[in-house]
Formats: sequence, structure tokens, C-alpha cells
Amino acid sequence: MHTLTDGGAVPSLSRTEVTMDLTMCGLLVERAERLARLYRDAGNWNEVKDIWFEERLADRSTRDSAQKIYRVLSSRLKHAPASLPNPRQLPPVLDACATHRDKAQVLYLYLVADDPLVRYVVAEYADRMADQPDLDFSNEAIGEVLAGIQYADGGSFDYAESTTNRWCAGFRSVMREIGALDEQATDGHQPAVGDVPLLVALGHSYEVGGDDWHESPRGLRWLFQHPSRWDELFDRAASTGAWEFVELHGSLELRPAADTYSWTDSEVGVDG
Repeated sequence: MHTLTDGGAVPSLSRTEVTMDLTMCGLLVERAERLARLYRDAGNWNEVKDIWFEERLADRSTRDSAQKIYRVLSSRLKHAPASLPNPRQLPPVLDACATHRDKAQVLYLYLVADDPLVRYVVAEYADRMADQPDLDFSNEAIGEVLAGIQYADGGSFDYAESTTNRWCAGFRSVMREIGALDEQATDGHQPAVGDVPLLVALGHSYEVGGDDWHESPRGLRWLFQHPSRWDELFDRAASTGAWEFVELHGSLELRPAADTYSWTDSEVGVDG
């Protein structure tokens, strides 16, 4: 049995923290991007919500559906940790992405940060990636991971099988969006990562990881990057100009060239 960890990200998992939000709302890249743009322009979530419902109802969405999607997507942005770009910074970040997959990978980091259940499963699979190149995302394999959850009060994961299967399907949908799973397949793999999601993943890793962040960069782990690739990815980040190697304690270590996300205000390192 496992408690929810991930390099100290969440020391325990409360039963009340766990939701089945992924059964209702995956990444929905275009809608999440629209929310980020509305927030940048409006500056407050009350106005964003009003505009969102006007647009969704004009598109003939039901109010109930619009409310569920708004709640889940806005939560990811409202509760974004300081280690990720502020939601107001997201539009230029997403504009700089070269592909839909790149946008999905950026928004995926907000999902993992916001949803404790997703974070638990991702952390478990990230641990497995260190030992094996292929990942099994079948209902049975994900179900085994979920069955290993032990809540802080001593209870265990106890959702109905039908609900669990829908959650697993939602998780696979996210894996396909970020390039970790091919269509119709259940055997996952290490996804290719574009420059923009790489910079965001490294920024998150640096901000939460302390002095030894590079020994287990959380953002790269969340994107299922095998440790054998980390040095290559560090070199790529340095080649963008947004990060640089500096000599510390007799060795070269990767650090942001300026503030962690100052590259979002320029063209440096964000041309895909």
C-alpha cells in the first residue's frame, strides 16, 4: 500500500481530496486556452465565468455541462502553484507552442498539480519509467495503482468499478494528448517533448526541487522522461538561452538565465 508522495509533493492523501473530475473533463486544450485568455483580458474570475457561460450557451451547451467543465478547468488555473507560469502568462506560453501536443503538455502540468489523484498515479508511473521503457495503461494496470492508495485515515480507494473504469479511460485520453500513448493502444511510452513544455517542466522542477532539483526533476518525471534523457534535455534548455549552465561548488549546474519564467515575455527559447 502506498501513501501519496512524489518527492514530498503531497505527504498524505485525504479521502476528501480525491475526486473523479477526470471522468468529466480531460485536458480540453482549446477550452482551457480560452479560459486563460479570458482571465488575462478580464483580470478576475467573476467576469471570466460570465463570459464563459454566455459563450457556452451560445454554442448550445447545457448549463450543467458548462458548469462542470468550468469548475474543473478553472480550478487548475486558479490553484496553479507559483512554480508554474501564472495563468496570465499562459496565453503567450501557449502561443509559443509549436504543436497541439506541446500545448497539451503544458496544460497537463497544471492538471497534475491540481488533481491529487492524477498526481498519485502519475508519480507511480514515473517511478516505473525509471526501471522500464514501456508503461501499461490498461484498466487492470491503472486499477492496481489505484488499489494501492491508502488514505491518511487508513481507508483505501473504494469507488465502484464502473466509475474507476471511466476514470482510467479519462487518464488514457490525457496520455494520448501528451503523446505518451498512441490511439487505441494501452501500452504507453516516453513522449517527445517540445521546447516550450520543456522550459515549463524545468521551471516547475527548479522551483519545487531545492538545491538538488536536477537529481529528480519533478516536471520531467511527470512527463515520463527517462533519467537517461535528462542530461540531453538540460542541454536543450541551455541552447534556448532561457537557461544556462553555471559553475557551482566545482561543477556545472543548470539554472534559469534570469527569472524562471522571464522567457515568457520575450522570444527567447520559445520558438518551438
